[in-house]
Amino acid sequence: MAYGTAAVDVIQSSTTGTPVQFQDGSGTQIGTLCRAWVQFNGSSGASPVIRASFNISSVTRTGTGAYTINFANALPDSNYSFTSMSGGSTGSNFYMYMTSYSSSSISIYNGVGGTNYDTSYGAVAIFR
Repeated sequence: MAYGTAAVDVIQSSTTGTPVQFQDGSGTQIGTLCRAWVQFNGSSGASPVIRASFNISSVTRTGTGAYTINFANALPDSNYSFTSMSGGSTGSNFYMYMTSYSSSSISIYNGVGGTNYDTSYGAVAIFR
């Protein structure tokens, strides 16, 4: 089999709800694309403002520094990984951690030095 470069406008999985797979030369899966991501302003009052996203229907503030991120299209299960970052608060020792998760949403806390804070720059990416 010859390997090379493909120039295409759209890559589409043949199965609904299944991401495109990347495979090595022997056909072994080596990865997929990000299933959902969001960058949001969580310090804008009761309703966080989504600046940009993919497969996210909403971000809900459930308390100071607490957010639930809802997926537009549910994942097949809750066996996913996430990465996150935040900024905009003063101090050091920033943290953002998951408190609960399901195939349709993930809940996170954001804070600095042991105190929860609303974030003006929160970002979360989901991989499965």
